[in-house]
Amino acid sequence: MDFRYVGPPRLGRGLDRHQRIDQTAHREVHGEFRRRSLRELQAMAEQVDLRGRGGAAFPFARKLKAVVSAARRQDAQTVVLVNATEGEPASAKDKLLMSRVPHLILDGAMLAALALGAREVVIGVTDGGRAGRSIRSAVVESNLGGFIRVVRLPERFVTGEGGALVNGVNGAPALPPGRKVRAAERGVDGLPTLLSNAETFAQLALLSQLGPDLYRAIGTAEEPGTVLLTVWGPRGRPTVVEAPAGTPLFQVLDLCRADVGQGVLMGGYHGAWLAPAAANRARVSREDIARAGASLGAGIILPLARDVCPLGEVARVAVYMGMETAGQCGPCRLGLPALARSLRALAEGDSRSEALSAVRQGMQVVKGRGACHHPDGTSRFIASALEVFQEDVAVHLSSGTCGRPVRGLLPIDGEEVAAAEESEDTGMRLTVDWTRCAGHGLCGHLVPDLVSLDEHGFPVVESKSVPRRLLRQAHQAIEMCPALAMRFKTP
Repeated sequence: MDFRYVGPPRLGRGLDRHQRIDQTAHREVHGEFRRRSLRELQAMAEQVDLRGRGGAAFPFARKLKAVVSAARRQDAQTVVLVNATEGEPASAKDKLLMSRVPHLILDGAMLAALALGAREVVIGVTDGGRAGRSIRSAVVESNLGGFIRVVRLPERFVTGEGGALVNGVNGAPALPPGRKVRAAERGVDGLPTLLSNAETFAQLALLSQLGPDLYRAIGTAEEPGTVLLTVWGPRGRPTVVEAPAGTPLFQVLDLCRADVGQGVLMGGYHGAWLAPAAANRARVSREDIARAGASLGAGIILPLARDVCPLGEVARVAVYMGMETAGQCGPCRLGLPALARSLRALAEGDSRSEALSAVRQGMQVVKGRGACHHPDGTSRFIASALEVFQEDVAVHLSSGTCGRPVRGLLPIDGEEVAAAEESEDTGMRLTVDWTRCAGHGLCGHLVPDLVSLDEHGFPVVESKSVPRRLLRQAHQAIEMCPALAMRFKTP
């Protein structure tokens, strides 16, 4: 993976000489590990306002205090949990850390664990390739196999949500819980758990080595130090960039031979778009990106080329986000897929103004009603696209299409697999027993890709085979039919 930097690198120090910095090289580059007391660690984190780098930017010192308070109150042991799942398809920074500088992550996790007197360190990963192998090798190189364990979890967008990660580590399905449970109160094995992102722990290690004064010698007064960014270039490939906070966004893009194009997506698929003018003025910091109308999030910077259809590109992601839900609540199970269908209809010139109205209504329906933040994040991504690309929306409304192609510049995990499942013929078809059907219409809401409703509310069933991706919804429509009228027909 390509790595570049603005100014002297910190997290990436030594990568000009080493493809992967092993234990020996790590000590040569960064020096010997120095244990810190809990008081020292909290003070340093507060002095530089160290915040989580996974997207939420929660103050790290407050997490430490919350875990300590819960452990004392419960008279319980603690656990340190490193979120290295990186379920966002557009993000690559944590994979670079794991694959090339894994010992920085381990040092940060061990600093926290020793200060807390933790029972163990757990590292949650989804990568089964180079990054996953590298972090496991680093544990062995450090002789920490009895204290640090690496847990492999399903590679899905929602796996990186804190509650989903805790569930997965505990042996349950890696899905967000239906209600908010703070890991600091009850996390791994029900114990108070310090949960933070892989880069956060790497930054903690740097802070300990440099000290607060040297750490904040670069960056801004409000946001000292560097940030890791995943920047997507014109060829649809990512580059990981380390830059001091406050670096002009256009300078980061120029380093990757990119420009603002039609607009720049900041923060990934739960983030928002910046119009070209705003992107050219913005600087890479949480505060500045927020003032511009977006969020730095996990450091994803994705400019959209001028020769593609923005609505088509956004609709692809909306379909993916509708499939990546936990499926535990109506806004995720029904709302997001319906929203994606409406957006795709608008992009393809179907129903036009009706489709746009359905998109706007769909965003209002899911807003604030999900069991987790997935519906809100997805609708924010779509809403900002409609605003930034409003000229393209107008063209689609008037002409049905903008005439530009969809080239798949917004990355989606498993797109080839999804396409294969879409076209795979299962040989199973939905059918209706008309002696039972009472026109309840529930089937049309549960599996609208296969069942529509006529003017009287009775189902009109597609004659095509049920694609594999819709089998679960089709089974649900059969099981939930109030009149037991829906069923499968096989050849």
